[in-house]
Amino acid sequence: MIKEHRAKKSRGSWVESANVEGCDFPIENLPFGKYYLAADAFKAGRVGIAIGDQILDLISLATCTNTPSEFESAFALLVQGDMNAWMATSDSVQTQFRSWITYLLEKENTSHKQLASALLPQSSVVMVLPCKVGDYTDFYSGIHHATNVGKMLRPDAPLSPNYHWLPVGYHGRSSSLIPSGVPVIRPRGQTRASDGKPPYFQASRRLDYELELGVLIGKGNQLGTPISITQAEEYFFGMCILNDWSARDMQAWEAAPLGPFLAKSFATSISPWIITKAALAPFRKALQRSDPTQATLPYLDCVNNQASGAIQIYLEVLLQTQEMRTAGLAPYLLAQSEYSGAAYWTIAQLIAHHTSNGCNLTAGDLFGTGTLSGSTPESAGSLLELSQGGKAPISLPSGQTRTFLEDGDTVIMNAFCAHENAVRIGFGQCINTVVASH
Repeated sequence: MIKEHRAKKSRGSWVESANVEGCDFPIENLPFGKYYLAADAFKAGRVGIAIGDQILDLISLATCTNTPSEFESAFALLVQGDMNAWMATSDSVQTQFRSWITYLLEKENTSHKQLASALLPQSSVVMVLPCKVGDYTDFYSGIHHATNVGKMLRPDAPLSPNYHWLPVGYHGRSSSLIPSGVPVIRPRGQTRASDGKPPYFQASRRLDYELELGVLIGKGNQLGTPISITQAEEYFFGMCILNDWSARDMQAWEAAPLGPFLAKSFATSISPWIITKAALAPFRKALQRSDPTQATLPYLDCVNNQASGAIQIYLEVLLQTQEMRTAGLAPYLLAQSEYSGAAYWTIAQLIAHHTSNGCNLTAGDLFGTGTLSGSTPESAGSLLELSQGGKAPISLPSGQTRTFLEDGDTVIMNAFCAHENAVRIGFGQCINTVVASH
């Protein structure tokens, strides 16, 4: 596991599990998610807030307390399960609502016996995607990953000439987004024949994960109206963990000249809880780059972005094979990294660039940050890097080795924020198991 960092003590909640040291969901976090109960006829999901190992169910909350009038209509959106409409509400409304929820859950609240009826154990629900994602864009802002992969293809010039000037990205497939817990079916597609013969059509033999974070958009912009770098943070709602599943053999054959297609579109998984920008605010930090002399075009640069555009988020990825589960062996830590040191471009820069041509964003749109590899070999965010393109097998505690993923392998991704001047908050987990091709 990632070495835990010193952190402030939580203010505390009457939900005792939220006060446990190392808890992902203390009262300082309050992430949103969607889920359903086995008895629910409507499986699209109700909205709740994670607190400790519980969920504050907002449908139940509406029946056991009075909603303040200043955000009563906005709260109704959450009760109706319309997370996208909520994400598009103003920062001021969301701030007022967060303060109210904090008041309801804080340790000193004398109405906790009444409010306890609105709690559900997280173990009792089925989590679904936290919102409707209309569009998904995957960026390539992980500079160490881009460099590592580039060296495999172009040793003398690993980064393309545009890399330091603009956030490289491509449009992904939102229809194949899946939540944590859903199996990933091994994709089939064309792969290059090594002997010059026609390509094969077969199940991918080089299936990989990519350790990323997801960025979720709140309010949108009008078509034809760019979002300036100074305003971009207003359009940012929150973050989650993202696994950009990749079939490397298919990708190597199909990627020229337009980039990946079927090698990526079969599945992208995200963790179920959206960590809001308010919860992330204490972990903001200055943007730091290895080459501070590299110029940035004005539309991607402003004082606030330089001062606090980065966010300190620690990440890790673990692997557990079917044989390891059978033998009772714990998941094996493959890599650890940190977001602000891995990403060349900030969230505000991604938003400003994406809309610079007038492209319109809508509430619930999802960005992938790109693979967040660190600067050292043990911080690589993909098996492609860890195994050096399949040439260096990774030894596991079970005695098995891996260069790429096999059927039955479970990939586990974790993320959290912590430093000594803030309360530790976590993202939960993104866990998916590979199953055989159909």
